[in-house]
Amino acid sequence: MEQRGNAGGRVCMSQTVFPAHADHRGELSAGQLLKWMDATACLAAEKHAGVSCVTASMDDIQFEEAARVGQIITIKAKVNRAFKTSMEVGIKVTVQDVLTDVEKIVSVAYATYVAKPVGAGKIELEPIKLLSAQDHLEHTLAIERRRIRLGYEQVFKNLMQESNKEDTFEDEDAVSTEFTHVQSIELVQPPHANHHGNTFGGQIMAWMETVASIAASRLCRSYPILKSVNMFKFWGPSVVGDRLVFNAIVNNTFQNSVEVGVRVEAYNCEEWIKDQARHINSAFLIFNAVNDKGQLLTFPKIKPTTKDGMRRYRGAIVRRRIQLARKCMLSAKEDKPSDPWERSNQVKIWTHEEGDVLSLKVEMQVKIPSRLAFSLLTDFTLRQQWDKHVLTCEVLQAVNEDEKIYYVTSLPVTGHKPRDFVILVSQRQPCKPSEPYVVAVKSVTLTSVPPSPGYCRSEILCAGFQIYSGSNSNCTVCYFNQVTSGLMPYLAANLTGSSKAIEDTALECIKFLEREGSKS
Repeated sequence: MEQRGNAGGRVCMSQTVFPAHADHRGELSAGQLLKWMDATACLAAEKHAGVSCVTASMDDIQFEEAARVGQIITIKAKVNRAFKTSMEVGIKVTVQDVLTDVEKIVSVAYATYVAKPVGAGKIELEPIKLLSAQDHLEHTLAIERRRIRLGYEQVFKNLMQESNKEDTFEDEDAVSTEFTHVQSIELVQPPHANHHGNTFGGQIMAWMETVASIAASRLCRSYPILKSVNMFKFWGPSVVGDRLVFNAIVNNTFQNSVEVGVRVEAYNCEEWIKDQARHINSAFLIFNAVNDKGQLLTFPKIKPTTKDGMRRYRGAIVRRRIQLARKCMLSAKEDKPSDPWERSNQVKIWTHEEGDVLSLKVEMQVKIPSRLAFSLLTDFTLRQQWDKHVLTCEVLQAVNEDEKIYYVTSLPVTGHKPRDFVILVSQRQPCKPSEPYVVAVKSVTLTSVPPSPGYCRSEILCAGFQIYSGSNSNCTVCYFNQVTSGLMPYLAANLTGSSKAIEDTALECIKFLEREGSKS
């Protein structure tokens, strides 16, 4: 096996945005940008591998700032990590205004490329040389992203099985998904292909973006704006002379955004006559739309009318959960607070990792007075009413009127013993109106309650609630928890399930507080 590669897998390209590259708004079209991003990233991969490379997938594509006609964009691509025959390439696009000299991020993405040596020989890529702290960070994150990619199908399958038990929608005024179906056919010609005759991945992505935007436009009656792509997955090649059939349809809407699924099938001449398709690509694109004042438009709810439509409808919900969880956990591993991600207007979640401790913050908007929320949350024997993970909770000792010691057991997780805790719960009322109510929780040791063989004794480093007063009838409840290194591998292996559990528990907490508050 030949070992190939070098540490020079970095490419930087600059492009001026001309009218031919722009859409009706005078902004660089997403399709054109995707072509440039794929070409630059492929050059970086080939620079490291020393042989031709093909696009395997491109994911985590986020579109931030729009580039306009006359502006200069810079595309930087760097191999973050080399595996045996594949590489992860990080892509960052910035725009510089020639008049103000201000630089802003246009897009970021991560792509996977596979080295394709000539002939039947095999190669093994050399590791990249890490030259900076940022290189080390991206190198670490690359293996985490790869682990998530490889486990994606199983996580998706598990969550789909859960969603099949849910009654997803009840809306008679919803728009049928069939109304949004769009089909397009493209003939692959020499300008669309590389020197091997294979269609450029970026060209296919550009065609997919075009047909997906048409499908989305049928709901918003406006020009959709591409905001992110869940994943472009290439299942097989296409070559010059192939007919590519693109089928796009809206899978689901989420108030100000819409997910469009696109499937690409290829036919050569013989396959075209016999109607024998080759499935070569799939992707899920997220769009939003704005009015003339730049305000986000609300998409109508949609209604699947077939069994396959229902599968796609629920699949969009599952992908959204996975993407939000992935964003949350990877942001934590970057050693910086993540941007909050929301399940609804009532819940926001942040994460931050430092050393071997992962900190979680959950912010909840609750429609009851802060004093009442404080009273309900300080009594941990009530926790079973809103936290399904708590099996039992009993008071062991009242230290004083503000502190109690509890013994808590939790439900077992597949493959693990049930956990138990001995915790001290302390409550503090505010001294000033601007200060929050505080409920602090930490593990303690009692000789009278030794570890039991039937349970895994677990530790809470620091957890609790801060409750901030809003008006007389509402408050903000912030829940904090620090997860120790012993639990972090479990969280990483159950990325989406854990984050969904956090979301659902927060919503149940809100329901409990507001239900009990209405009785007062």
